[in-house]
Amino acid sequence: MGLETLITFIVYLIGMLVIGIVMYRMTNDLSDYVLGGRSLGPGVAALSAGASDMSGWLLLGLPGAVYASGMGSAWIAVGLAIGAYLNWQFVAKRLRIYTEVSNDSITVPDFLENRFKDKSHVLRVISALVILLFFTFYTSSGMVAGAKLFEASFGLSYNSALWIGTLVVVSYTLLGGFLAVTWTDFIQGILMFLALILVPIVALNEMGGWSTAVNAVGQISPDHLTMVQGVGIMAIISSLAWGLGYFGQPHILVRFMALRSHKDVPKARFIGTTWMILGLYGAIFTGFVGLAFIHTQDVGVLSEFGISVITENGFQMLEDPEKIFIAFSQILFNPIIAGILLAAILSAIMSTIDSQLLVSSSAVAEDVYRALFRREASDKELVWIGRFATLGIALIAALIAMNPDSSVLELVSYAWAGFGAAFGPTVILALFWKNFTRNGALAGIIVGAVTVIVWGEFLEGGIFDLYEIVPGFILNLIVAVLVSKLGKPSPEIEADFDKAEATFNE
Repeated sequence: MGLETLITFIVYLIGMLVIGIVMYRMTNDLSDYVLGGRSLGPGVAALSAGASDMSGWLLLGLPGAVYASGMGSAWIAVGLAIGAYLNWQFVAKRLRIYTEVSNDSITVPDFLENRFKDKSHVLRVISALVILLFFTFYTSSGMVAGAKLFEASFGLSYNSALWIGTLVVVSYTLLGGFLAVTWTDFIQGILMFLALILVPIVALNEMGGWSTAVNAVGQISPDHLTMVQGVGIMAIISSLAWGLGYFGQPHILVRFMALRSHKDVPKARFIGTTWMILGLYGAIFTGFVGLAFIHTQDVGVLSEFGISVITENGFQMLEDPEKIFIAFSQILFNPIIAGILLAAILSAIMSTIDSQLLVSSSAVAEDVYRALFRREASDKELVWIGRFATLGIALIAALIAMNPDSSVLELVSYAWAGFGAAFGPTVILALFWKNFTRNGALAGIIVGAVTVIVWGEFLEGGIFDLYEIVPGFILNLIVAVLVSKLGKPSPEIEADFDKAEATFNE
């Protein structure tokens, strides 16, 4: 990496830390730390939700999947775009209203406990434990992506790159809490968007246009040109099923809860959906064009940039497909622009890790520590418990990420399925069904989470070659409804539901 690129990169990192320091002075209590005092405007909420959602997966995992497997991998993007829109359309406004009605809930477990008036705290604690389990893997995926970036850009060893990246993200999350996370996410979302639009356009121009790129890809692998060739029905269903995950992602749902008003949802939905669709298109074309581009490059030039290639079926390919965006950034652009583009990758990674660490730390502080041990704990005490939890979770995630062969996409898919199956049906039923009960919610969450773990570890492959979110989501829904039919919510719970509905219909 050239000196100009390095300086640009460092300036960006310093800027993120400055935001953390500024927001530290604005973080006074737990509500500020985990929800920003419900003060987000539609633009910040939308881009923050998108950036925290997409992570390094958007600039590394998805382009790498398209590079390696072709346009058949784009089904994931279709599922995600549909799921994100439906989440904004049907969940965002109701959740913003209902969390305020339910004792001004500030976390997802907090909302579930207040929604069902659960005095035992069992629902809150189980929800928090599920969050901690799957977010540890999700955070680990971001750290793997960060390590790959630092490794490829700075020539560091994988483990050195891992710990440096971890240190940067943890620092500003510890300092500024939710406000630091959302404002850095907002800036990072803009940077990611511009990078994903710019890189494939410049790459196509360098290749000589779209038809040249298509012809080149067709020669390397004709199956790469179509979304259906060589892609089975189970693979398509599994890819589209990624969209189900949106309804249960705590780091996205908390953005809905933090909006300054439910009336901001339509504008936020438009901004967020547009950002996502264009960003996904950019990621897909980056991977697609990259396959043709790398094959035409001189091995000596690639090695100068630290890009490792292998020969496969007579064609020159990247050794690690998930580094195609990094390769484009280094080869096609001058050092300053390259530094900005590499910062965009780090933006995608940081914007998700910080959100996950924040939700996880709030689960420890609010949903475990206060619920079980210190009901009288002060806000200042809880903020510091949250900060210590951030450190602990980051450490565990980094240890998991120390395997240099880890795949960003595999780690993300496991955690995404866990949240989608455990919380997706639960959140939908809690918002739309008055007769949903505490026992139904608890049973559904447990069944959804356990199904993902068992399916992913023991049953996936062969006749069960289906993404674990599908059986997990379906079984959660069935169990939650059946168990709820055995009981009846209290009049107080029904009154809250009616109040939320009345506000929604105003």
